[in-house]
Amino acid sequence: MALALKETFSEKTNKALGVNSEDAKLTLTYLSLAFIILFLGGTLGLLQGLNRAGLLELPSWLNYYQVLTAHGILLVVVFTTLFMVGYFYSGVSHTLGGLLPKVRKIAWTALGSMLFGVALVAATVFMGEASVMYTFYPPMQASPWFYIGLVFVVLGVWLAAFGVFISAANWKKRNRGQHLPMFSFFAVGGFLLLFLGSLGVTAEVLMLIPWAFGWTETVNVMLSRTLFWAFGHTAVNVWYLVAVSAWYVAVPKIIGGRTFSDTLARVVVILSVILNVPGGFHHQIIDPAIGEGIKFMHVFMSLSISLPSLLTAFAMFAIFERAGRKKGAKGLLGWIKKLPWGDVRFLAPMIAMITFIPAGAGGIAQTNNQLNQVVHNSLWIVGHFHLTVGVTVALTFFGITYWLIPYLSKRELTPKLNKLGVIQTLMWTVGMYLMAGAMHWVGLLGSPRRTSFSTYGDHATALGWSPYLFSLAIGGTLLFLAVVLMVYIAFHLMFKAPKGNTEFPIAEPEDDAAPTPQWTERWGLWIVVAFAIISMGYVIPVVDMIVNAPPGSPPFRTW
Repeated sequence: MALALKETFSEKTNKALGVNSEDAKLTLTYLSLAFIILFLGGTLGLLQGLNRAGLLELPSWLNYYQVLTAHGILLVVVFTTLFMVGYFYSGVSHTLGGLLPKVRKIAWTALGSMLFGVALVAATVFMGEASVMYTFYPPMQASPWFYIGLVFVVLGVWLAAFGVFISAANWKKRNRGQHLPMFSFFAVGGFLLLFLGSLGVTAEVLMLIPWAFGWTETVNVMLSRTLFWAFGHTAVNVWYLVAVSAWYVAVPKIIGGRTFSDTLARVVVILSVILNVPGGFHHQIIDPAIGEGIKFMHVFMSLSISLPSLLTAFAMFAIFERAGRKKGAKGLLGWIKKLPWGDVRFLAPMIAMITFIPAGAGGIAQTNNQLNQVVHNSLWIVGHFHLTVGVTVALTFFGITYWLIPYLSKRELTPKLNKLGVIQTLMWTVGMYLMAGAMHWVGLLGSPRRTSFSTYGDHATALGWSPYLFSLAIGGTLLFLAVVLMVYIAFHLMFKAPKGNTEFPIAEPEDDAAPTPQWTERWGLWIVVAFAIISMGYVIPVVDMIVNAPPGSPPFRTW
């Protein structure tokens, strides 16, 4: 009887407020851990930046490469994944009428697997057994427990993905002929892309474990790198797709607008899934053992990913203009003044969108063979992904936080917290532009990536990098302060902000919107197409790397 009453209460709560208490607890746990990881990773980033600029000497028990490895893994993998799972699960719960009990159990199990894996990875890094950096390229060899930890992280991701797939399939079964709500459509696409992209790195890790234990003497380095970049290239676009989901679903509602086109949004998701995985070779343009024809094909596939990004740019600016016109904007650009620039829920993702213009342009430049030769092993690359992940993705995540946490905790974003959020957003933006801008420029001057501070025997060229590295350190310091402020705001919104009912912003289509075609729902077809395109990009080169494999490399430790 008590159980029945509890379920009835949960159903009523979900119906009245749009939030299920058990589902909210799940998401808030994911988000809490994400912001704890953000603080840890941000602290390591500060240490790394100050050391790289020659302003801080790290203690003997914590060297630069340990910090670099932990910083990359915690922020690029763990923070983004925890936030993605929490955010998508909250939206799936909201749009599909709550999570199934078995899906909720899957999500908790996924969290346990990820945390266990992260603990193993972090322990090996701080014990000095895994200074192999985020890319963990062989033949540098980490402790086998580092790779085992990664297996548990991937297992957690897969469990979370299948929880969303089960939720969507169950909803479709109960609502035959209807379109999956747009938010849940994005969730399915995002997790499907992450699953497809993680297949390569899973194969690589399972290949490295026996090598790390000493059961095999050598490893196929080129095959390992190729399998990694099938994931590494895709992962960034997964997090970008998570950010894009908020641009399409939440931002129009926040600014008082409507969705531009439901069909276009779904096409963007489908294109992102089927085009993204092939393209990893543009990270391997200078690698031997890969033919020019194969590299060219991957470069073309990499450039094709710009299509959904251009569609998104068109749709978002159309949404902004329409919203401004409805508010009485006049003239060619008068609508810009009508946008709610003082609302941090809009400001943060808007800066993220604007930043993706130079960030995306830099990515396109890096797919060009000649330009890639110039910047490949320089700090330019580090600056590039700090713009993409550090601004486009992270600032959108922060913008989501300002409405998602109050929605889940049944609190309100007060004017005071909104103002604090605007300060945090501007501080983050200035810090990242200072740091990433300096990285881009000093990279063009030859400053290498993945290295601690060195003057190379007071060489004149290296000494010329110093002002830019100092700018890098200033930007990193601002970013750390912004991290502290963001973590404070997130937990204040969870526990201290005034009680209230915050809306989960879901944009509605225009009144005269055309109906969405049914073919957008044919995920079986799109998965087949995705596998076909992945096979075009990888079957021939991977088979060649296996059949015509070199002798292989024994393990090395460079630390």
